[in-house]
Amino acid sequence: MKQADKFVIGVDYGTDSVRSVILNAVSGDEVAASVFYYPRWKDGLYCSPQQNQFRQHPKDYIEGLETTIKDCIHKAGLNVAENIVALSVDTTGSTPVSVNQQGVPLALLPQFENNPNAMFVLWKDHTSVKEAAEINDHAKKFDVNYLQYVGGIYSSEWFWSKLLHIVRIDEDVRSACYSWVEHCDWIPFLLTGGNDVSQMKRSVCAAGHKALWAAEFGLPPNNFFSSLDPLLNGFSSRLFAETYTSDKAAGHLSGQWAERLGLSTNVIIGVGAFDAHMGAVGGQIEPYHLSKVMGTSTCDMLVAPMDEVKNILVKGICGQVPGSVIPGMMGMEAGQSAFGDVYAWFRNLITTPVKNLLKNSAVIDAGVAALLMKELNDKLISHLSCEAAKISLNEHDELAVDWLNGRRTPDANQELEAAIMHLSLGTDAPHIFKALAEATCFGARAIVERFIREGISVKGLIGLGGVAKKSPYIMQVMADVMNMPIRIHKSEQTCAIGAAMFAATAAGVYDKVENAMQAMGQGFDAEYKPDNKNIDLYNKRFEKYKALGKFIEQ
Repeated sequence: MKQADKFVIGVDYGTDSVRSVILNAVSGDEVAASVFYYPRWKDGLYCSPQQNQFRQHPKDYIEGLETTIKDCIHKAGLNVAENIVALSVDTTGSTPVSVNQQGVPLALLPQFENNPNAMFVLWKDHTSVKEAAEINDHAKKFDVNYLQYVGGIYSSEWFWSKLLHIVRIDEDVRSACYSWVEHCDWIPFLLTGGNDVSQMKRSVCAAGHKALWAAEFGLPPNNFFSSLDPLLNGFSSRLFAETYTSDKAAGHLSGQWAERLGLSTNVIIGVGAFDAHMGAVGGQIEPYHLSKVMGTSTCDMLVAPMDEVKNILVKGICGQVPGSVIPGMMGMEAGQSAFGDVYAWFRNLITTPVKNLLKNSAVIDAGVAALLMKELNDKLISHLSCEAAKISLNEHDELAVDWLNGRRTPDANQELEAAIMHLSLGTDAPHIFKALAEATCFGARAIVERFIREGISVKGLIGLGGVAKKSPYIMQVMADVMNMPIRIHKSEQTCAIGAAMFAATAAGVYDKVENAMQAMGQGFDAEYKPDNKNIDLYNKRFEKYKALGKFIEQ
């Protein structure tokens, strides 16, 4: 190790697990990595898919943070640990939680430890559809358009909808809830030893895209919320007035956490952000190139110079916020509520009866049954992809709409449902999988078309995340449907790497995150180009997709 080497930690909280990496801040080389799957989430605790309720216990987050960082440090060795200068975190979002005045999530208090309403309300929780609709109607009554920077439509996936739902349905949580905090803001607060929620540094990323904060007016005034529901009276005063970009420091690692992790209190803790925003940086986003983080859902990020887009308000997206991705540039977010989740749903649909038969079999050993199920789960999507790729394209093939978890963008509507048409007795599993794969790509194209229609050019695509890395068939369909090349980033951990880049910037290793991207970026290892023979056919099928979507909306 060179004397000048400095190291940084990036922590990425995903839907199912948390991943930590240690990177050399000078070369970008990965020194160690570790993954922790949330045990309570894995067991399905505190969730009810039938009610669209998805909650996560803060203990899963804390245990994952400590386990992965300590594992990384053990793998990297003492010399590396002594030269770690900073740590930054990204999380899913909007994933907020009720906290007391000290900033402690209520689920960490004994009286609330098993109450789902006192836990983090995961991004995919859609229990607040009614509240989102009320916010959208209510906003029309005001001279100031408080929804103008979030695409004109507020979503049930976001901050205020979830808060209003929780305080309405749970009197005990309402009485104990002093403030409402995003996951990406709470973890840095925890690591820096915060004990006064009013001192928490809130990220411009979460505030601008999900909480209706804007530089022009801050948060909407109290009467906006109190006239919506008196239960929200005074709440905004207990939130925040200032916000921070992720190249800034939230503070230093506290003594308690330094001892707990085996690090120094000199370690800088950066301001947090959402996973897709930091993932776009880790994936080396470029102006006007749509960075698609493709996992259970998708988050599509686009950055543009401020002076080129300052007078454009894009309708129907998840917000446009200066500095939310790269400080000094406009950050725009869109996405799909279900992407990998669509394929997982179909896999589970097929495998669940088999799993139950194997579990209850009198002739198959339990250990053998478990191995069979693991192999089935591991290989089914790959097998279906191979079989779907063999099917000759036809304009009248089975056709699907991808709204299994509602629609995020364009034009958020979480009450929408999916559909599959043109089924016959000749339809088999690969044909349905093909229709679902195409539908997710058609949904992605609808986002690109909205940006272009609103005056924002899209010059190229960057693919990030598990689906991008593991699914050549789906990526080729994406390129064909979009009629646009898609480059796949080399790293499988772009979100954690993006967090590490921001950590290096917050610690002063780089004066701006663009320099960290250039020095620490890993580049691209694949590119899918459109197949000209498929473009016209997919154009026709895309029109049918839109027509079917309009029918569903009616």
